[in-house]
Amino acid sequence: MKHLKTLLAGVLVALLAVGLWRADPPERDAAPGYAGLGSAAAGYAQARPGDRLAFPDDHGAHPDYRIEWWYLTANLEDAAGRPFGIQWTLFRQALAPPGTTDGAPDSAWTSRQLWMAHAAVSTPDGHRAAERFARGMNLADAEGQAGVSAAPFAAWLDDWRLAAPDDAGTGLDNLTVRAAGGDFAYRLTLAAQGPLVVHGDHGFSRKSADGQGSIYYSQPFYRIDGTLTVEGEEHAVSGRAWLDREWSSQLLGPGQSGWDWFSLHLADGARLMAFRLRGAGQAGGDYLSGSWIAADGAVTPLDGDALHLTPLARSPVAGRELPTAWRVQVPAHELDVHVTAVHPDQWMATTFAYWEGMVRVTDTRDGSPYGVGYLEMTGY
Repeated sequence: MKHLKTLLAGVLVALLAVGLWRADPPERDAAPGYAGLGSAAAGYAQARPGDRLAFPDDHGAHPDYRIEWWYLTANLEDAAGRPFGIQWTLFRQALAPPGTTDGAPDSAWTSRQLWMAHAAVSTPDGHRAAERFARGMNLADAEGQAGVSAAPFAAWLDDWRLAAPDDAGTGLDNLTVRAAGGDFAYRLTLAAQGPLVVHGDHGFSRKSADGQGSIYYSQPFYRIDGTLTVEGEEHAVSGRAWLDREWSSQLLGPGQSGWDWFSLHLADGARLMAFRLRGAGQAGGDYLSGSWIAADGAVTPLDGDALHLTPLARSPVAGRELPTAWRVQVPAHELDVHVTAVHPDQWMATTFAYWEGMVRVTDTRDGSPYGVGYLEMTGY
């Protein structure tokens, strides 16, 4: 019992150290930026222009950086054409900079890494989400409760798992994903039908005019199919999925409160990744960036006047007013569309709360369907 109490105390101290457990969570995070991602990051590795991606190693974890994620979203339909959306995300958070625990007793509990996983299912009339935590215990005789391996690729926390088959080689082309919450579950298979996409400057994605940023790449070309269960009802589903990989030590500038991020599958086969970071842009405005991804995988970076993201309407969600309808324009590619939430209340009531859900894309000229996708909004 003494050892159990010691282990539980260690977990509590770790969670308190990064603000992931609170007896009475405040309405807004006190640290700079959403989830403290604008706070200083001395001692951690920094994402810089000139950093180059190396696969398959970069499919795995980067423990010298403060924050990292493996982020999957998918737009699905059942045989009747009813839309569904799923999210599967594994976050890694470093508790202290590299070397901080040097000289500590040799124990699995001296790990600097904390893991958090989110799983969610959206339907046209509701949203369901679940959350789990684990400490990065590198056990000698097992893979541990949570972690990531690069080749063959696997990311997991307990039995929530995103992974390639053991004989799949070193890429992300073929994966399976599974998770279950209180009243939902899914088990799905992904097959890439296009290349990996590298964002920004050869993978360095700038997040403000001041220059901080992240290393960021995606696989936006997945076809996905499998089984989704909601409140005991099983659905055979298929659709399109998008996997984001990103790591940083200071994702936001001190003056940035959060972001609005879009991943869109367009009717002509192109994809669009676009985001607006609120604050720290030129002359104190917002900072916009993105990638136009042609059907063949060719990427055109977007910044400045090449991209316009305009909120059109707001909805009351979790005591906030959130922009759940947008106009998105990419003039060079003659894109002018409305992006609207399938259901306005796709709120992730997790430790760090945010909005994440499926959206419809329609042509502004005639209202015709022009794609599907996902929208994420933080810091509201």
